[in-house]
Amino acid sequence: MGRPRTKSAPKLPTTTRGRRTREGLIVAGREILERQGWPGFTPEAVAQVAGVSYGTFYTYFESKEDLLHSVLRSVAGEMFTSSLVPPDTTDDPYTRLVESNRRYLRAWDRAAKVVRIVEQGAVADEGLRQMVLEIRELYVSRSTEGIRRLQEAGLANPGLEPRLTAIALGSMVEQVGHVIDTLAEAYDEDAVVDHLSRLWAAAIGLRGAPDEGWTADPRGSGSAAAG
Repeated sequence: MGRPRTKSAPKLPTTTRGRRTREGLIVAGREILERQGWPGFTPEAVAQVAGVSYGTFYTYFESKEDLLHSVLRSVAGEMFTSSLVPPDTTDDPYTRLVESNRRYLRAWDRAAKVVRIVEQGAVADEGLRQMVLEIRELYVSRSTEGIRRLQEAGLANPGLEPRLTAIALGSMVEQVGHVIDTLAEAYDEDAVVDHLSRLWAAAIGLRGAPDEGWTADPRGSGSAAAG
């Protein structure tokens, strides 16, 4: 768990050099988590990768758990920002949905290793659990508001509860990202984004989506039944 503390708890640095050193420790911590996982995530290892002394670690962080929280905040902020749809993207709802899913999956790919480790630790750490919930809430709130706007515009099924729908469909995208990245399911990005976007659009009854008004071909249906 690291050495006993002999001085006051660390505070956020106020100098450029201090901020740079602290950020370097966060970057090093993320690198170790991604390469070695939680077992390799020690103050000694982080300090070595960051190129600072062991004692310097405790100048900026109370413990490795304290650093983990900072790593997660950094990863979450990067992930959320990179998953935002650019403001100059067309207003067409389906186009924006496709772009949103593409950006989310790319952001998830970069953050997945850290997020999965943190989710496992959140089972026993209430602080981490709250942080995971806060991160999820960023995406759930954004999707909820988007679904609500589409409903109000008459472009999505008004009978769906927006927040529950956002949770369900967001979980679908996240889990598919996990299967692709962690379990190495062999699908390319375009195919995954296309199918997830079509499934999402069909689930909310999005007007103008590619599969709107889809009906089975009676002949095809009959042939399948006969076979």
